[in-house]
Amino acid sequence: MRKTAATQATADAEDGIIDLRSDTVTQPTAAMRAAMAAAEVGDDVYGDDATVNRLQAVAAERFGFEAALFFPSGTQSNLCALMSHCGRGDEYLVGQDAHTYRYEQGGAAVLGSIQPQPLNNQPDGSIALTDIEAAIKPDDVHFARTRLLALENTIHGRVLSQDYLRAATSLARAFGLATHLDGARLYNAIVKLGIDERAAVQGFDSVSLCLSKGLGAPVGSLLLSSRELIGRARRWRKALGGGMRQAGVLAAAGLYALEHNVARLADDHANAAHLATGLRALGLEVEPVETNIVYLRLAPMQIAALAAAMQDQAQDKNQAQPHSSGQGQGLRLSLGARTRLVTHLDISRAQIERLLKLFAATLGG
Repeated sequence: MRKTAATQATADAEDGIIDLRSDTVTQPTAAMRAAMAAAEVGDDVYGDDATVNRLQAVAAERFGFEAALFFPSGTQSNLCALMSHCGRGDEYLVGQDAHTYRYEQGGAAVLGSIQPQPLNNQPDGSIALTDIEAAIKPDDVHFARTRLLALENTIHGRVLSQDYLRAATSLARAFGLATHLDGARLYNAIVKLGIDERAAVQGFDSVSLCLSKGLGAPVGSLLLSSRELIGRARRWRKALGGGMRQAGVLAAAGLYALEHNVARLADDHANAAHLATGLRALGLEVEPVETNIVYLRLAPMQIAALAAAMQDQAQDKNQAQPHSSGQGQGLRLSLGARTRLVTHLDISRAQIERLLKLFAATLGG
């Protein structure tokens, strides 16, 4: 019998597929799919989609902002925020390791004519306050106008402290800068610190919040800010191709995620910590773990051995399921000298234990 999309995630779990490439790979649960199917919809470009409007209102209220705007992706949400804060020839300060600088194809410069001023990230993910202050340009025709400080929380799984965020945003305000937070995994920080949403974004003029990572929605991010900035961002969203029509089927998943998938992020954190402990017990070099992301240092021979093990897993899976494509079946990892392993709602403690056994068998631990 042909499997439906709704049963594929369950089948994958039963078949033992372990996918630690990212928390973006989660499958919508049956309950989330039901909420999507039942969503009230309308044309969102006209502002007529009741479910999108409800998602935006709920998120804005939770985080204490005047308004919110639903986007297809966090990349577009961040870009629209930068373009709404900064004009042509303006500059934003950002960490070297930040997603908006390193992993979004330079969109601010390419599409927004905004100059990024990258600054070194400290080991804890922060940017030194002295570095921020030193990078702010004087009001001089020779320099780009420094307009914005952009931070990220969490950043590569690390949680920025509340004390640091207060100090950084206060410094920015003292120099007349606006502040933006890339909060793609902000709820991981909220759960880790045990704080509420409003406390997590205090001092920021805008926040981008991803719904399709640890929260488990299939698509979508939100930009939170003032009504004025959201109005500008809406125009940029349309220019960048982000205007969607009956988007309520996607917004319903976001609403479900906010209502049901926040507290359970603690399970992902616990699984990541357990995985890190098990890998260290095998003699492997593992960086400190704070949330749901584990960074593992591997030698070339170890990478080759694990890649071969992944191929073996795929072949075993194909023999059991002849019509499967076999691509990454059984085990899916993004291997490298600094391998990232990301836990999420589709990864159980039993799968973590199976992965540790495979590592032990493959690497001789």
